[in-house]
Amino acid sequence: MYKLLGRATSGNVQKVIFLLKEINAAYERVDYGRQFENTTTPEYLAINPTQKVPTLVDGDLTVWESHTILRYVAAKEKSALIPTDIGARTQVERWMDWLLAALNSAYLGGFRDAKKTEAERAPDTVKNLVTELTILEKQLGKTPWVAGAEFSLADIALGPIVKRCVAFPFEMPAMPNISAWLAKLAERPAFVAATAA
Repeated sequence: MYKLLGRATSGNVQKVIFLLKEINAAYERVDYGRQFENTTTPEYLAINPTQKVPTLVDGDLTVWESHTILRYVAAKEKSALIPTDIGARTQVERWMDWLLAALNSAYLGGFRDAKKTEAERAPDTVKNLVTELTILEKQLGKTPWVAGAEFSLADIALGPIVKRCVAFPFEMPAMPNISAWLAKLAERPAFVAATAA
């Protein structure tokens, strides 16, 4: 049984929960995070030097960084959510990497500014979000799922974060392809459970 260390309200933890529930993997989640004051202990630092969540414990192995955890679990469980064909796999992994390299900074800016009054917000927060989300909107206009014809690890990685992005209290243009994709994700019990907190 996997042990997942992280709070249920973390978008990065929600990605992992989504995968574990989607493939029906046995796991136990334990609350970890700054608010629990347990990610700076010597014990936690010994398994994750970043002081962040999530961390996955699988027997004697510990894995940190959410997308590394997703890849590890999908590979270990021999899930079709990460293709074995190297070409098909690049289609999935590039969107996972795009999330970390491009969308994530816009998302974090939005996350911070969503708690502020409009006058206190950074002037480029909405522009940055719209720029990145437009890339995904165009992709979803061409394919039913993020990486192509099949539901994949790309959808699992992006789903919880994009759901938060479109819920920010900002005025953004309509993105019907993203809305339709999120509606399909909302039909999956694993996504609903993972993103409920």
